[in-house]
Amino acid sequence: MALVRFLAVAAALGVATGNATAQNYPAKPIRVIVPQPAGDTCDVLTRLITMKMATRLGQQFVVDNRPGASGTIGLALLTQAPADGYTIACGQGGNMSVVPHAMKNVPYDVLKDFSGIAIVATNYLALAVHPAVPFNNVADLVKYAKANPGKLSFGSNGEGAFIHFTTELFRSYVGFEYLHVPFKGIGPMVQEMMGGRVDAAFSSFTGFYPYVKAGKLKLLGVARATRAPNYPDIPAIAETVPGFTSGGWFGLVASSKMSKESIAILNREANWAMQQPDVREKMITLGLDVPNESPEFFDKVIRSDFDKYGAVARKIGLVPK
Repeated sequence: MALVRFLAVAAALGVATGNATAQNYPAKPIRVIVPQPAGDTCDVLTRLITMKMATRLGQQFVVDNRPGASGTIGLALLTQAPADGYTIACGQGGNMSVVPHAMKNVPYDVLKDFSGIAIVATNYLALAVHPAVPFNNVADLVKYAKANPGKLSFGSNGEGAFIHFTTELFRSYVGFEYLHVPFKGIGPMVQEMMGGRVDAAFSSFTGFYPYVKAGKLKLLGVARATRAPNYPDIPAIAETVPGFTSGGWFGLVASSKMSKESIAILNREANWAMQQPDVREKMITLGLDVPNESPEFFDKVIRSDFDKYGAVARKIGLVPK
């Protein structure tokens, strides 16, 4: 009987201690690893959100930029840090969903090593073409590509990069052959498109939009399930190709060993920060959508995109480099 009472007291103390830990969190500054250079979208968003979070939590968020190897250097550091809630990172669709399928010896397992805290923002890709191409919408592009196999050229920012995967995903939905023209970055790709040396490409909507407004590119659609609320006149590609979507996301991620209580606190504060008027305005200016979702939802997004682009890599026989 005495043993039973002892165990009951011990269990109660354990619960009380856990609650106290959660209530006291965070008790010191939090390091936020950004696996991209200063000024990158991941960096800008991380600083914007964590500055707001700091004011409510009373602790500083220290941004630690660790760029390199397509984001894998920074994310690997997260897996090596103590899982005590005081080291988190900015994860992206690219370095968590695509890179593990395109690179050899990635030093982490996305599905085992990380837990989502909160999706900070989502963006969407758009399909644009040179103004001289003989079609004005997605349906006509598909018709032309099928009638002229291998003639239509699509640019990308590199073999195995996110845009290449998106183009292959699009091809898998509609079924045509094309000429892949990889470049060392988005900038050279867009320049070649405007020069008429590349017919089409996917890229971020906000990256394309200034050139579309200037008449240097023609926008056929956005890779969303529905039209963008701020641009209702631009068709969603899914209106012509049902089910096709492709976009990126940015989010705060933690070690999978970090306590659920600490993750819940950071999720609550990140979602609050994202709903502040100045933050929302900045997001809209950057062409980003502002979610307000749970850690569990974010985990599902990570797994879904990882599986989706893994299937693309296998289908095209991509050999990791």
